[in-house]
Amino acid sequence: MDTSWQRPGLRAALLYAVAASLLGAIVSTVSRVELTRRSVPRAQLPDGPVIVVANHTSFADGILLALVGRRLGRSLRLMATGGVFRSGLVGPFVRRLGFIPVQRGTSAAAGSLDAAATALDAGEAVGLFPEGRITRDPQHWPERSKTGAVRLALRTGAPVVPVALVGAQQVVGTTGIVTRLLRNTLLRPRVAVAVGEPIDVRRLAGVTAGQPVDEATVRRVADEVMAALVAQVAELRGEPAPYPTGVPAEALQA
Repeated sequence: MDTSWQRPGLRAALLYAVAASLLGAIVSTVSRVELTRRSVPRAQLPDGPVIVVANHTSFADGILLALVGRRLGRSLRLMATGGVFRSGLVGPFVRRLGFIPVQRGTSAAAGSLDAAATALDAGEAVGLFPEGRITRDPQHWPERSKTGAVRLALRTGAPVVPVALVGAQQVVGTTGIVTRLLRNTLLRPRVAVAVGEPIDVRRLAGVTAGQPVDEATVRRVADEVMAALVAQVAELRGEPAPYPTGVPAEALQA
């Protein structure tokens, strides 16, 4: 699959606006999205290149994150799994919107970061889920992150903005999707959203543009960025996180 990226034109921008409006209307019938803006200056995401990361509990997260981005003044170019792009109906649509395919666990995975870096170099806002999948924690706490978001930030210098989504699994779960959506039209579940301060990843790593970064530092910084996201999730949930940097793989296997 081609993982190259081209900047969407005016027609695509209009298409994004129309799609966001329609999806926003649909989402409002099955959920109540409540956005906490106190951490976001002027209730906007930063101008220029920015990486938006969120926790992942539901199939609805991509739509929710895109809608949050629109509310904060940016059209996010989401990084989505390759299966979305292989769909004959959805694939051409999301590619036209500037979304970026991710081939997890394949030799093409690095090309996804190249495409995301191209989008950031063009001044775009890229959205992704650093866990790489819907969390498998039974209590829906975020898993420990992969390192892709941090590598992308180190490479491009783009700030990372953490966005916590709490309650999305009540909108669309992994089973009984149709039944749940029908029920939600009567009893709309609350989805709480908190947007954090932009994080300067190069500053955390103690490097400047072009400097090499060892793997231990990449891992440390990835954990620090994830800790900021987990802290936001914990605040929205009103309870301490069992693992401040995300649920490790060994805990999921226990």
